[in-house]
Amino acid sequence: MRYPPILGIIRPSFLLLTPICVLLGIAVAHASDAAVDWTAGAVAMISAVAAHVSVNALNEYEDFRSGLDLRTVRTPFSGGSGTLVAGPGLAGAARMIGLGALVLAALCALVLVWRVGWGLLPIAASGLVLVYFYTSKISRNRWLCLVAPGLGFGPLMVVGTYFSVTGTWSGSALLASLVPFFLVSNLLLLNQFPDVEADRSGGRDNLPVALGFQPSLLVYGLFAVLAFASLGLGVAAGLLPPTALIAMSTLPIAVAVYRGVNRTIQAGGPVTSALVPSLALNAVLCLLTPALFSVGMLLGR
Repeated sequence: MRYPPILGIIRPSFLLLTPICVLLGIAVAHASDAAVDWTAGAVAMISAVAAHVSVNALNEYEDFRSGLDLRTVRTPFSGGSGTLVAGPGLAGAARMIGLGALVLAALCALVLVWRVGWGLLPIAASGLVLVYFYTSKISRNRWLCLVAPGLGFGPLMVVGTYFSVTGTWSGSALLASLVPFFLVSNLLLLNQFPDVEADRSGGRDNLPVALGFQPSLLVYGLFAVLAFASLGLGVAAGLLPPTALIAMSTLPIAVAVYRGVNRTIQAGGPVTSALVPSLALNAVLCLLTPALFSVGMLLGR
């Protein structure tokens, strides 16, 4: 989808994941019969969306400044938006959008810390550090690069939202956050496949660059299993209601993604265009599973 240049910088189509993960934290709180602070929930939503806008814009800016965008073959799911390649004069605007959104996220986080307590501060600070350093530092370490996206959208966002609206900690929220943790880490992992050559030339050290496609796909499979196992474990342990198992209905999508990527790898040749259907299906998996999880939590209240 084509957007006006300024909107392209923030990649609007990718932002849907954030409200879904925030709503999962709220759904877990609502299902636990805790008193939900809906105002705090709204502030948490603004903070989370601003953080996502910031990481997208800073990624656009830093990848353009490093020259990585000039070497990338873009797909709808990888390689950035290409906005700054087409309009280099927007680089300064991208940086300002990234930093401005980060400031907004930080201000909202401070409001929440003031409202619910200092216990939220480590989560908020970790999220801001992750956003600011994701492209410049974290993407150069294969293991941090693997888990950072899931950490941001999983434990930090889901547990942080839960604490924001209840002022308490919850084992249910932590366990629920593992589902987006593994799925979002997998989302970014597969999206790195088409960018291997560009990332290697730009000094990045993600798993596809370091280990190759087949070992990276095995990691994808392991994380997919762990995502659904976390859900099943939560229900078996009584921390999540049985209705949460509705999210298990997306398991066949995960299997289809794995098989599709494996066929592409086994066929050999360039993977960029051949992977697009699997990348699209993986995005559906990452959005639909936590959304259904939230529905299941609310049904089990």
